[in-house]
Amino acid sequence: MARTQAADYEERKEAILAHASSLFAERGFLGTSVMDIALACGASKSLLYHYYPSKEDVLFDVMTSHVDLLLDDVDTVLALDLPPGESLHTVLHYFMRHYVGASDRQKVLLNELENLPADKRQEIVATQRKIVDAVQTLLVAALPEHCADPVEARGRTMLLFGMINWTGNWFDPTGKLTYQQIADMAYEMVLSGTVAPTKG
Repeated sequence: MARTQAADYEERKEAILAHASSLFAERGFLGTSVMDIALACGASKSLLYHYYPSKEDVLFDVMTSHVDLLLDDVDTVLALDLPPGESLHTVLHYFMRHYVGASDRQKVLLNELENLPADKRQEIVATQRKIVDAVQTLLVAALPEHCADPVEARGRTMLLFGMINWTGNWFDPTGKLTYQQIADMAYEMVLSGTVAPTKG
């Protein structure tokens, strides 16, 4: 007879991901053992393996849970049917909320992708591309006169992600700046980049 799932199965899985995210962010994937994760969860290795067959599976779910959330952000904003500029502004706010609220998972995504098996890595990269492509579409629609060239449009899009992706490494949630202000700054910097520098 197949083993039935406990009523709190999903909650326990999420607790494992939360503890693993913290450990991976602090020590790195290679510096964290399955036993480390089990101890952080107050569980045994055998119980952990009931939820995840391998440490790589834990890493994959840490990343998947994060990129899926960001893709949901994009879908939610697009469903609002706002003007392109307002949509871009709004999605940056959504992203920053999750970059700050899930900073461990964001760090893991940025630093540990190469530790996934190739097939799982490709799944994460495919979702990331969907997110980037959607943001690029909004950027082109918001600034058509500056993004007509697809190469320049991609460059502007990647510069935007370059600004916001690493926020969790330095942002202090208890400081004077809020994540909303950071999102506003990123949006303003994208717009200011459309002004050509004055030649001396």
